[in-house]
Amino acid sequence: GGWWFFDEPELHFGRDVVVPDIAGWRRERVPEPPNAPWLTIAPDWLCEVLSPSTRYVDLDRKMPLYHREGVAHAWIIDPVRRSLEIYRREAQKWSRAEVYGGDDIVRAEPFDSLPLDLALLWMPDLRRGQAGPPAP
Repeated sequence: GGWWFFDEPELHFGRDVVVPDIAGWRRERVPEPPNAPWLTIAPDWLCEVLSPSTRYVDLDRKMPLYHREGVAHAWIIDPVRRSLEIYRREAQKWSRAEVYGGDDIVRAEPFDSLPLDLALLWMPDLRRGQAGPPAP
């Protein structure tokens, strides 16, 4: 079992080139870690972190490509809304399996055996009087 994870891997799908924020490949499918400047094998899971400048590209351009290429699971993190959306690939389209938010502790597919504390993903909200990050 196990996974290979890469941050911002360059994926080449024919003429389309995309760079997800994080992507993972199951070791059963990709036994050795890829050692190339780009990858042509679609990941089993990926995560996109939305920002105002990338929202359209991530949702309207990249997600259809990921579906076309056979990515099984996609996570969309929206730091502004403090949400995590879990998508599962179905034959014709993505199916939104779950939506989590705030400070939930979640078990999200395909990593549902591991708890993920969403509070660790968000920047402190200074408007609510939360302290900033700890000093180094």
